[in-house]
Amino acid sequence: MQGAHHFLLALTIVLCVAAVTTVLFQRLRQPVVLGYILAGLLVGPHVPIPLVADREIVQTLSELGVILLMFALGLEFSLRKLVSVGPTAGVTAVVQSSIMVWLGFVAGRAFGWTTLESVFAGAIVAMSSTTIIAKAFDDLRVRGRLRDLVVGVLLVEDLFAILFMAVLTAVATGAGVSPGQLGATLGRLGAFLAVLLAAGMLIVPRGIRYVSRHGSRETLLVASLGLCFGTSYLALAAGYSVALGAFIAGSLVAESGVAPAVEDLVRPVRDLFAAIFFVSVGMLIDPALVARHWIAIVVFIGLVVAGKSIAVTVGAFLTGHGVRTSVQAGMSLAQIGEFSFILAALGTSLGATREFLYPLAVAVSAVTTLTTPWLIGGSGRVAAWVDRKLPRRVQTVVSLYGSWLEQLGASPGRATLGTRVRRVVRALLVDVAAMTALVIGTSVATEPAARWIAGALGIGVRLGRVALWAAAALLAVPFCVGLLRNTRALGVAVASAALPGGEAGRPDLAAAPRRALVAVVQLGATIVVLLPIVALTQPFLPGAPGAAVVATAIIVLGIAFWRSAANLQGHVRAGAQVIVESLAKQGASGAHGDALTGFRAMFPGLGEPVAARLRPGSAAVGRSLSELGIRGKTGASVLAISRPDGSVLVPAADERLREGDVVALSGTHDAIDSARELLDAELLSSTGADAVARA
Repeated sequence: MQGAHHFLLALTIVLCVAAVTTVLFQRLRQPVVLGYILAGLLVGPHVPIPLVADREIVQTLSELGVILLMFALGLEFSLRKLVSVGPTAGVTAVVQSSIMVWLGFVAGRAFGWTTLESVFAGAIVAMSSTTIIAKAFDDLRVRGRLRDLVVGVLLVEDLFAILFMAVLTAVATGAGVSPGQLGATLGRLGAFLAVLLAAGMLIVPRGIRYVSRHGSRETLLVASLGLCFGTSYLALAAGYSVALGAFIAGSLVAESGVAPAVEDLVRPVRDLFAAIFFVSVGMLIDPALVARHWIAIVVFIGLVVAGKSIAVTVGAFLTGHGVRTSVQAGMSLAQIGEFSFILAALGTSLGATREFLYPLAVAVSAVTTLTTPWLIGGSGRVAAWVDRKLPRRVQTVVSLYGSWLEQLGASPGRATLGTRVRRVVRALLVDVAAMTALVIGTSVATEPAARWIAGALGIGVRLGRVALWAAAALLAVPFCVGLLRNTRALGVAVASAALPGGEAGRPDLAAAPRRALVAVVQLGATIVVLLPIVALTQPFLPGAPGAAVVATAIIVLGIAFWRSAANLQGHVRAGAQVIVESLAKQGASGAHGDALTGFRAMFPGLGEPVAARLRPGSAAVGRSLSELGIRGKTGASVLAISRPDGSVLVPAADERLREGDVVALSGTHDAIDSARELLDAELLSSTGADAVARA
């Protein structure tokens, strides 16, 4: 009975204080999540206010909030949708995690922490918070491609977190990590997911549909929550997180087709326990510890916000998302959360880190939780600013990159391309494994090998170390060359499939766009491959030679990209001239049809341009292209503007639109549709152009 009284008292204090703070924040037009965190600070043990809730009880209830939030998130993502976003989310997560692990490690070493503490710090800052983002997205009503991308990245990060825990536990206990152990860990994780998904697909959708048809709303709620908590317990019993199990349960229920009904039933329960979760985060904030380690906390807050924003933006853009979506995804993921707590607590419990790391992780998480709603809300304006500040030739590549990947998806040679890409990827994996093993092996064997070399050559041990690393560098050269060749081969394969060449003996009209696409793919693939190598080998290297290698590769390949972008700019300008002449001829003759049909054959690689005339009274009249933010908001590019008193080729950002202007738009079909809606413009042709827009 005494336990029941403690439970009731804790729940009363938490909910009453949270009610007051959230109403206050709502009246101030601030995210209610901030009110929950403030409530947690007020009822926590670190503030001298006589309203202290039992931390263990609140922590237990907060676990229910994590489970229900992840289950609700899974309801929006059927397994088919997860498969569709998996590759792009995976690449983005690899880029983000690699950069953040490296930055966290370097920052830890700069503060004088041990190598193992710095490794834990890198893992901590690499994990974003699924729970915090899910709540912020719900409050801000974020939907569409951005939500799909972010949730996909979060799911991959959760899998990385499981791998981090296994690897760091082995390292901290002195067991070491062999390729066999790492393979066994991945194998167990893959087997668990395969069995759970296979069994779930056979049972769950049919069972939920049966309950929905023959049961009441109450029965459907109880059955869904029973499945949710049961799957979470299975994941926990297998050594994985309850969040992963809950998400999978939600995805399986989504396959039944009744996910909207289940989501409506679960929402009130989810909101209640999610509020308790955020209160529990606030209870962990200790102002005294924050004051003691404020310099490190400030540095890591900046690291998380800036590092994650940039890393995710780069990864998302390389996978075919436009500037706007990429920047928004980066700013959405700029925080750490529950998995970071788990990793920090793991380091403390194993004796691998000192006690300061856990409160540091909590403080960074609390502050970045506060900033997340504002970052998400302001990400659209930041994306527009970034797009305006890009050089003209980079803007051209950015605007056409999505259309090239769209053409790749519709290419008839996709099966052949898949075979070539798999072959190149296998070769890249060999290069990565060889270079990583070479660096780690040389580092581990440095002292005995240096003494042996010194004795054999009659030189000092210091010169022996130099000779050893020089030999290792020479051995790494073939693998570095192979890496660059394979990334170029990948670029050529992708570009040839997306923009095939013409017949032999005829001019190659797609040469400039193809060269630009090869340069982008090679640069992106090199970044994606080198970053994990740097993240894995940095603890074994003195200084930052890995970062120097990455910087050198980016500079060299960046120069090639810059030159190809300049050639593409000339190609686009020539195409814009042809567009203007075609539109002028059609206007003079009064002919109907699609004036740009011949253009698409003459200038492949410029997307599927369409001509659209601004409607009378359009809100776009009198506004400049930068004010409208066409490229930043939609991803489409304005190739030319045709008007009776003088046309404009590849207009600048300050070009103002006039009534009756005919605007030539290029980009993906979705981007063009969005741009037409923004401009309030109608297609110039109701025949050919419509067909192009629907293609």
